[in-house]
Amino acid sequence: MRLRLVPQETKIDFFKSGRLALILSAFMIVASLAAEGIIGLNFGIDFRGGTTIRTESTEPVDIGVYRDSISELGLGDVTITEVFDPTFGPERNVAMVRIQAQDGEESVSAQMIADVEGALQSVVPDIQFVSVESVGPKVSGELIQTAVIAVLLAIFAVLVYIWLRFEWQFAVGAVAALVHDVILTVGVFSVFQIRFDLAIIAALLTIVGYSLNDTVVVFDRVRENLRKYKKMELKELLNLSINETLSRTVMTSGTTLIALIALIVLGGDVIRGFVFAMTWGVIVGTYSSVFIAGEILRRLGVKRDWSKPTDTTGNQFANIDA
Repeated sequence: MRLRLVPQETKIDFFKSGRLALILSAFMIVASLAAEGIIGLNFGIDFRGGTTIRTESTEPVDIGVYRDSISELGLGDVTITEVFDPTFGPERNVAMVRIQAQDGEESVSAQMIADVEGALQSVVPDIQFVSVESVGPKVSGELIQTAVIAVLLAIFAVLVYIWLRFEWQFAVGAVAALVHDVILTVGVFSVFQIRFDLAIIAALLTIVGYSLNDTVVVFDRVRENLRKYKKMELKELLNLSINETLSRTVMTSGTTLIALIALIVLGGDVIRGFVFAMTWGVIVGTYSSVFIAGEILRRLGVKRDWSKPTDTTGNQFANIDA
């Protein structure tokens, strides 16, 4: 027997509430942009500049005691957080100490790190510095600029690819879905103040690729059905195409989420931000492939006769393999 997550034939009307989906997505985009503008992002050391120290001890972490011992050093903005992980035993207590970049310094000096270690050891004798990472303010500013350019170039490349492979209407729908996914992912990080670092940029680029793959699968079936059902109403044809690829979509997204959830639970705090971004991206990416890309394509319309492609419709390269 073969496992079926969805029936072999489904007739779900995905566009019954198409307008509501667009309104909901527009609201979430506005809310995300507002959060990014008002609350801002909790940039990690990669983007802010400074030093991150990871500590371990057998004694429970007392953030107040840690902070009091370090405050006498006059280091400015110091953030101390306890790291919770189900894989840690009761004898393993981990904390992250983040120190802002000092004026005129590219990073916290070795002497200052030694002073911090001495201050903490005065209150927690067995504390150990497991890792120390430093990034200068100049480098962090360049990383922000490079990260933004990388995301924008990825989205532009998708626009060109879809335009050449299909038509401009498909490209607009696909890029709108990608922009939707990226803005909502960044918005979630802003609302919950999850640390935003280079690993999250890698997750955003991965989300762009994942969402694009799902959208292209649906669009390929749409193109096939446009040739096959030349008189079928576009809304019905899009519904048919999405239902025909629904099993693949559920299987792909479901198996990916199983792996990601396992990483969230067992992967440790070091990769948790990246995995959270990927998990959220898979969910919104699957949603946007249908309710954003598909709805925009339905509203823009599309050329119905694909049997005789012309050089003026933007689909002269439609037979290029992905």
